Amino acid sequence: MSYIHFDKTQLINLNYSLEREIIRSNQSGCYTSTSIIGCNTRKYHGLLVAPQPQIDTQSHVMLSTVHETVIQHGASFNLGISKFPGNYSPRGHKYLEDFDSEPIPKLTYRVGGVLLQKELILDTNRDRVMIRYTLLEAHSPTKIRISPFLAFRSFHALSKANTYINKKFKKAPNGAVFQLYESYDPLFIQLSKKAEFVPAPDWYYNVEYILERERGYDYQEDLYVPGYFEFDITKGESVIFSAGLTEADPKTRQNAFEKEIARRIPRNNFENCLKNSAGQFIRKRDGQTRVIAGYPWFGWWGRDTFVAVPGLTLTTGDSKTFLDIMDTMSKDLKGPLFPNVGSGVNSNMNSIDAPLWYFWALQQYIIYTKDSKTIKDRYLGKMKGIIDGYMDGTDFNIKVLENGLVYGGEDGVALTWMDAVTPDGPVTQRRGCPVEIQALWYNALCFYHELTGDESIAAQADKIKASFVKEFWSEELEYLADCVDGSNKDWSIRPNMVFATSLPYIMLSEEQCDMVLEVAKSKLLTTRGMRSLAPDDPAYKGYYFGDQISRDQAYHNGTVWVWPLGHFVEGYIKLHGKSSSNFISKIIKGFDGVMTQYGVGAVAEIYDGDPPHRPKGAISQAWSVSELLRMMDLIKEKI
Repeated sequence: MSYIHFDKTQLINLNYSLEREIIRSNQSGCYTSTSIIGCNTRKYHGLLVAPQPQIDTQSHVMLSTVHETVIQHGASFNLGISKFPGNYSPRGHKYLEDFDSEPIPKLTYRVGGVLLQKELILDTNRDRVMIRYTLLEAHSPTKIRISPFLAFRSFHALSKANTYINKKFKKAPNGAVFQLYESYDPLFIQLSKKAEFVPAPDWYYNVEYILERERGYDYQEDLYVPGYFEFDITKGESVIFSAGLTEADPKTRQNAFEKEIARRIPRNNFENCLKNSAGQFIRKRDGQTRVIAGYPWFGWWGRDTFVAVPGLTLTTGDSKTFLDIMDTMSKDLKGPLFPNVGSGVNSNMNSIDAPLWYFWALQQYIIYTKDSKTIKDRYLGKMKGIIDGYMDGTDFNIKVLENGLVYGGEDGVALTWMDAVTPDGPVTQRRGCPVEIQALWYNALCFYHELTGDESIAAQADKIKASFVKEFWSEELEYLADCVDGSNKDWSIRPNMVFATSLPYIMLSEEQCDMVLEVAKSKLLTTRGMRSLAPDDPAYKGYYFGDQISRDQAYHNGTVWVWPLGHFVEGYIKLHGKSSSNFISKIIKGFDGVMTQYGVGAVAEIYDGDPPHRPKGAISQAWSVSELLRMMDLIKEKI
């Protein structure tokens, strides 16, 4: 049995199987995602979800799903499953025997004497998904019928039946070409053997996505089925179904499928699952290399990129991709600020910390490669521009105060990673001097001084160090304030103070680091990461659920985050050394169980603050995966 496997009992139990999703992406920016039984539960699910840059910067669901039918002796058995009002139809999951994820997602169906295997893979560099059907057993002539459900819409939207779609199709080698709307790329659906396409255009109304309903969004859509493909299949034969935005050569599909399998890292243990997942966040398209912050709905985010890129690339020895990402992101720098979300004209610059995480990411490159020359040659000017911009003052009232601390904030804007905003404004605005910003600012100044020897920068670092403990430390409470705004100090216990213990350059004594980490350990640490607020705080919310506003109010007020755990672990190792080995190893090993939950083979964005810490948010998050990989390296290197 492989590392990730689900048996028939688990698969036919919809309460179990619909809570587990798969996500696979490729370097061109496409992804395929659905539940482990092939029933879409989100509007973001789809067999081929691809960029359409001629329309916008979003991903678009081209092919939502397919329903396969096994035909023998004139009897039909539909293997598909979709949710409609009041029922699931058809209920093809009842034929499932097992799900295997090694080396790619593989479903096995048994229908009477027929045993059919279905394997799913994306082309690494093209906007194309391939499904391989293999008839393992059959005692009589067998046909397969495949009905494609087309969407042609943004992954944030829903499709509705209309009279202006283009119902015409063109022939393609062993298939057909569909283009429902003029603004979209055509979709080439082809098979590796001769197959008949039978036109039977129809709308399937009110397909439901149960997780969208749970999240308080519109959850019903209409999908267009243009007809079906039908072909004979014999025992032992494999047939490839291909759906892509460019024409494929049917003769090469079998070899193409095998070559793609050979590229995959086996998902045969926890670490390899993380490495596989890490690669899925890297997008290389149009000469740019970027980090997708999370699947299925995130794009690229500045802060998330700089936090995640060391773990996604350097832990696997891929320093070239690291530099490609940093080069791409450096072009987005506007004054001293990086985009919080997006790039170019579609960017949002409201991030006080993204430029400071840029310094940290570059530090990690030197730590891993011992190559400081490349960093100085490529990025020193960018770093100086950021420092000067903060010193001079910039957008969102970001500036350096007389005492050396960094201040930022405006009404209605959240500048730190705790950035949830409701119609009433930011949930955790943190206007003033947030604690982690001071830690990152000091670290950035010291790093720049390390590279250049600039004594004026060293003097500025000394100034903030002298102010930091005075303004943020409480001898009585024995921890750091979360945010300081003049005489107003927020003593909420949050993971932000942990960064003051973990960065390469820190301002606290060992005794103070110990106190901070002990408070974080007792109040915030869970088996799934760090709570964003201590449970005994009146504002604490232990469950992340409900509509958008309810979820936003809980997002940073108790919800557990994985990525700050990396810095807790690093601070703890720096302080305790080898004696921390068992404690840290146990923390990491505890994540082994998440590989068969939620986003199968991946790590979720967030978890509930209260036990059992159920996974929530995006099913696979870049900085969750990256920090676990980096923690594993920290154990190897430091302990």
